[in-house]
Amino acid sequence: MKPFTQTDIEKMIDLHNSGDHSQVIKLAKSFLKHNSNQIFLWNIMGASYERENDLMNAKNCYENAVRLNNQIPEIVFNLGAIKFNLNDFDGALQNYDQALSIKPDFVEVHFNKGILYQKKGEFALALENYHKALEIQPGFYEALNNIGSVYQQLGKLDDAIATYKRSLAITKASRTHFNLAGALRNQGNLKLAITEYTNAINIENGNPEFFTDIGDALWHDGNVDEGKKFLLKAIEIDPGHPKANYQLAIFYYDHGLLDQAFHHFEKANIFDSESRALHCLYKLKKYQDFEKKLKKVIGKKHTSPLLATLSTHFAINFNKQDVYNFCPDPLSFVMHAQVPELVDNNKALLKSLLNDIEQAEISDRKQSRLFNGTQSSGNLFQRSENSFRALSEGLKKLIQLYFQSNKEKSCAFIKMFPKEISFSSSWYVRMKKGGHLTSHIHEDGWISGAVYLKIPQHRDNADEGAIELSTHGDNYPVEHDNFPKKVILPKEGDVIFFPSSVFHRTIPFASDEERICIAFDLKPNPELINNNFI
Repeated sequence: MKPFTQTDIEKMIDLHNSGDHSQVIKLAKSFLKHNSNQIFLWNIMGASYERENDLMNAKNCYENAVRLNNQIPEIVFNLGAIKFNLNDFDGALQNYDQALSIKPDFVEVHFNKGILYQKKGEFALALENYHKALEIQPGFYEALNNIGSVYQQLGKLDDAIATYKRSLAITKASRTHFNLAGALRNQGNLKLAITEYTNAINIENGNPEFFTDIGDALWHDGNVDEGKKFLLKAIEIDPGHPKANYQLAIFYYDHGLLDQAFHHFEKANIFDSESRALHCLYKLKKYQDFEKKLKKVIGKKHTSPLLATLSTHFAINFNKQDVYNFCPDPLSFVMHAQVPELVDNNKALLKSLLNDIEQAEISDRKQSRLFNGTQSSGNLFQRSENSFRALSEGLKKLIQLYFQSNKEKSCAFIKMFPKEISFSSSWYVRMKKGGHLTSHIHEDGWISGAVYLKIPQHRDNADEGAIELSTHGDNYPVEHDNFPKKVILPKEGDVIFFPSSVFHRTIPFASDEERICIAFDLKPNPELINNNFI
């Protein structure tokens, strides 16, 4: 029997550091036949399995090491980290706490606990652990970066931006510039966001995600050709990158290039790409392919507004049964109400909203469906102005009442209604004479709607400036015109919301007055999106 020596340890460490993990595993197994109590062998074999992404074998190795000695905090931490990556959050937390009981100032454990709690949506505990990591290691810029991302998730954009800048004062990290760009974009500062995306790329020019997001930002800032160039560069770096393919597909779809869009949606295989690929087939009138693929992707969870739109339109168009149960008869779920907060106190909130829209530094977002008007970028309800936050709270109350009045309905739209009201997006739309939005849906929403702050009073016909809701729109191919629709002319202070599967458009108006509304989307909770969205 060949003895296990310090020379063997050094050799295996060298092999591990050079990336020859299969050889490390082979050697470790051979030594373990006669040295099964060697903690080093189990630990380095676990680390090598981890590098090869064989997480179950890595977990088994670390468990064997911990069974031999549960007082080595680094190995206990390694086991916890593997459990986290295997989505065993309770097991990971148990190991993290065990490691901290041995070594309370173990900074990486506090940091990883922060990541775990952030992943679970327990943001207060995430912040507590990130701050603890910073107390132990004040220059820990990654902890600051993650604190910024928690603030961003909470909609505290000013705090997020300030924290990212603190992190950048320590280290000019590409990911921090990228995260800062995202926060600035949510705040509506497209041009500043583009600057930060550029800073990220200047530091790390091989990351397809960076090129994808700057391409999308440039496109929506009106630099269409430049945006396309960056989107294509992302694909050049990584032809199979899911997000790059998805965003390029969105670009092609918006420009009417449906065959190219279909190709990249098929390659993306993330988010709702399967539904959007179906969308392309339907608009290309490839009905047989569409129907075959529809039956394949519908599944049991009827939770995609886009699939609901397609299925309903196809059923009406060809006199077939609608097999998708997201929201049958969607026009019956349209809600038209007054927002009390907008009419109380002599319309003080409404006036404040109009003033903040006029004064706030918010970039316009280019919108191909909008004519004679402007649309804001970012998420208004995540901005710091009190008016936007007060309006969001008023809308939450109305949406809760809406749910209570419909909670006995059996469709997925109600049965899987978001438990927490959180606006995934909100923006203003300002229109002048001749202004209108062409027919569309909000594919990644659940509830969509608009609050009306200014409505033209002078009309040549009764429907000018009204919203039209329908089961047909967006130039979908039609075999007949027998699609139901509903036209509503709102008053100032009104809100109209509806399932996101409903087509809606603004009817053009001829008045010289301005039409201003704040549109919004409410999205399901992340667990619903990740696990059930088709």
